[in-house]
Amino acid sequence: MPLPRFPRLRSRSIAGLGLLAASSAAVTWAADTPRLILDMVHHNPGEARYESRYNQPSVLEEMGYNGKVYFLFESPVLAIDWSTVAPDIFPVGSGGRAWIDTKAREIDAQHQACLDAGIDAYAQSDLVLLPKALIARLGVARTYGDPRDPKTRELLRAMVAETFDRFPRLAGLVVRIGETYLHDAPHHQGHINAKNDADATIIPLVRLLRDEVCEKRGRRLIFRTWLAFDKDLDTYLKVGAAVEPHPLLAFGVKHCEGDFHRGNPFSRILGQGRHPQVVEVQCAREYEGKGAYPNYVAHGVIEGFEEHPTPPVPGGPRNLRELARDHPETFAGLWTWTRGGGWRGPYIRNELWPDLNAWVLARWAADPAVPEETLFRRYAAERLGLTGEDVDRFRRLCLLSASATLRGKASARSEMAPWWSRDDGINRPPLPKNPEARARVLADQAEAVRQWREIVALGDAIAFPDPRTADFVRVSTRYGHSLFRIYRAVCELVAAEDDPDALRAWLPLYDEAWAAHRALPALSPQCASLYNEASAPVGPFGEGVEKIIPLLRARAAATPPPPNPPSGLQTTP
Repeated sequence: MPLPRFPRLRSRSIAGLGLLAASSAAVTWAADTPRLILDMVHHNPGEARYESRYNQPSVLEEMGYNGKVYFLFESPVLAIDWSTVAPDIFPVGSGGRAWIDTKAREIDAQHQACLDAGIDAYAQSDLVLLPKALIARLGVARTYGDPRDPKTRELLRAMVAETFDRFPRLAGLVVRIGETYLHDAPHHQGHINAKNDADATIIPLVRLLRDEVCEKRGRRLIFRTWLAFDKDLDTYLKVGAAVEPHPLLAFGVKHCEGDFHRGNPFSRILGQGRHPQVVEVQCAREYEGKGAYPNYVAHGVIEGFEEHPTPPVPGGPRNLRELARDHPETFAGLWTWTRGGGWRGPYIRNELWPDLNAWVLARWAADPAVPEETLFRRYAAERLGLTGEDVDRFRRLCLLSASATLRGKASARSEMAPWWSRDDGINRPPLPKNPEARARVLADQAEAVRQWREIVALGDAIAFPDPRTADFVRVSTRYGHSLFRIYRAVCELVAAEDDPDALRAWLPLYDEAWAAHRALPALSPQCASLYNEASAPVGPFGEGVEKIIPLLRARAAATPPPPNPPSGLQTTP
């Protein structure tokens, strides 16, 4: 059986930064080496897996990807029997053994599909993750989350050995330590101590995995920085200085700091240090509709978002083009999430909008010298069959979607934390207390709705050769318009919570926006599942609008309106 193909790397010495000595040996991505171009479908934890064309390795290969990352609950770490440590942890005939055997057969089929398509198979895994029965048998419940503990280290080595012995087609592991999901892992338990501590956790774990995965087995390790050392450049450089570079070791870094929010800073650790980096990009963003409406992020990721006029670190990049151009030694490739992230809905029935982001990003990663607009126009012509002015209309539609999304969620100056609406829930918007900042945020809300009206008109004007695409663009642009009308009305109502006259003016517009939103499924069976008035599904993000709006209705009703209603309210829907 052939082993997975890995890009060749070369080593050379470069001058270090910060904590790095000038003599540090760095693994440098060779100019003629194909970069990693990976994709993952992030299934909702605890729910049925997404039915998506991106589950098919052959589809990814056709789009320009050379590897697929399987999600946490498709990880081979969940499908080994630990027989080298304790032969009877999953005894034959037990429910646990039946579960891991079924999981192993599913993973075998996935890896074979990658091999058949000519791309590599990777697995994302939370660490440290062990069978519950093994933890109980060995009595390591208090210590297994410490990668310095001798028994933990022994178990991690056994885990890596069994994983690659049982699944020889596996090209490498993608390791996450910031969170541990157990929704679809009924027989396992996970924990990590001090996820942000370089000395106690990160460095010993990366060193061990580097030796076991890269050095001993010649497989790739991508160690994610998420929720561990993704915002702290000093810690990142400290880890990099303490871990010997290896051609098969890279760090995974989101293109922005924190979650995939518009308004968040471009990552300060990208382009820094002496290790290759794989950049993570979400294509159907969980805080911005999940593909239910147009949201073109590939342009901003590649060429720079408007909220990133200056680099987060002097001399560092502001976007992926500058990363690839000015720091080619660290740019090892791209990892997109075509679908998923977050929880619940919206659930989409047409993958056009994530497909556009993913196709442009994958093609650009293969040749970073190509302008994003060139690739966009190729997509419009080759995948949508558009010609002439319709390509220009589609371009403007997509660029406007990025502008409207920023203004409606975070504001142009990022003066409103964007957590208030995520997945398919809407919470109380955190309007700034400063009157001038609040006025700017409300003006941005109005501008976002205006831009969505233009987006709807553009979508209607484009002559898509495929009737199904035309139908989806028609309903998805209206989805964005109705949703951002709701956002605007909610923001105006919260801003006017002490003004009964303004409340009475905005409550009907709030109701009209919801009525338009709820009418969308009748317009097309391709309409995504809708937002609702319930709060966001996870996180301490405040009350949902289902609790806020009734209170505001009561407040408006408690004060009788004046004989001459106020004029001048800007309430254009």
